Amino acid sequence: MSASSDVILARMMTLHPKVIDLTLDRVWRLLDLLDHPERRLPPVIHVAGTNGKGSTQAMIRAGLEAGGDIVHAYTSPHLARFHERIRLAGSLISEEALTEVLDRCYKANGPDAITYFEITTCAALLAMAETPADWTLLEVGLGGRLDATNVIDHPALTIITPVDLDHQAFLGDTIAEIAGEKAGILKRGVTCVVGPQHDEGLEVIEQKAARLGAPLLVYGQHWHVTTERGRLIYQDERGLLDLPLPALAGPHQILNAGAAITALRHLGRDEAACHAAVTQPYWPARMQRLTEGALADLARPAELWLDGGHNPAAGVMLADTLRQMPPRPTYLVCGMLNTKDISGYLAPLAEVAKGLIAVTIPDATATIPADETAAHAELVGLPSRSAEGVAEAIAMIQTQDANARILICGSLYLAGHVLRENG
Repeated sequence: MSASSDVILARMMTLHPKVIDLTLDRVWRLLDLLDHPERRLPPVIHVAGTNGKGSTQAMIRAGLEAGGDIVHAYTSPHLARFHERIRLAGSLISEEALTEVLDRCYKANGPDAITYFEITTCAALLAMAETPADWTLLEVGLGGRLDATNVIDHPALTIITPVDLDHQAFLGDTIAEIAGEKAGILKRGVTCVVGPQHDEGLEVIEQKAARLGAPLLVYGQHWHVTTERGRLIYQDERGLLDLPLPALAGPHQILNAGAAITALRHLGRDEAACHAAVTQPYWPARMQRLTEGALADLARPAELWLDGGHNPAAGVMLADTLRQMPPRPTYLVCGMLNTKDISGYLAPLAEVAKGLIAVTIPDATATIPADETAAHAELVGLPSRSAEGVAEAIAMIQTQDANARILICGSLYLAGHVLRENG
């Protein structure tokens, strides 16, 4: 990231004493000062959920763009550079455009308190409102009801991907409470695509939708997706689709693809769009194979993979993905934050990995020390050691088993560091 946008972003970090402080009051205030860009956006598709938001959004974007539509997309957090969060008319925002829009928001806000995510979300909405496009894809940052993205009065469509335990300090201790927060994106009369849910979560979503008169398209009721003979089979009331397996790795991507296809079909898109949705999306750090770069070269001939999942449900999905891959001794390089359920994440992975090398995530204030991650791994039955950094961890595994499968995992912050270090 160049100095100009970096300097403004650093200033924005100082405008509120907390990183997370869920309320919409500050967002509404700034949007009003900016002449309400949220009212001038191309039609919005709003995506919430615990896991699968980014993958589902990436698939929808691939499907829409395959038909010639021009698409904005907003995601968080970024991996290597902030620009990744804002995609304008199909391309990552330029340094010049980012600096300009950040500066306008910073000046409009003045010294008033506002969180980093809130003011940068306002900047994204402003940039998207001023750039022509056919669609705006908005991914919720945290929760839904009080998330800074939840300022669209009448989106074209909402989507709730699987809801599970994560961010309990902000969203509640139960699936039902968290689902209630995610269901905050539901809007009166606006259809919502609902991915696979725990029963208690689905009940909350259905009750909220009933109160708002928001039609639901629910997995297992209105649409179905499975695999058969190496193909993805999707079915809804309009008929059946026989498609390739998703380009994004992992059995959970079948369900994410189902939600994306449901969204595309609701929007009137054809089978070609659905085909593109599963075959053409790019979403880094979600079981991403690293084949080039400094770390990939260091690992060779071992396989090197990268995943940013970090909660217990993500651990289960990652373990299921590894089980479906060709047999190969698997070792984890793991760094995590102190806000996460570390043992809950690692327990399912202990069933499929031979060992773990723990690292401390560089430049992440909430990282836990490598030795602590290693101790958690030992408690769930995963033999572990510590390393000074990712490169050392890879070298340790490569020396022990040159033909290993090495999976770097545990945090999107670690994933971003790895992508920068790999080059």
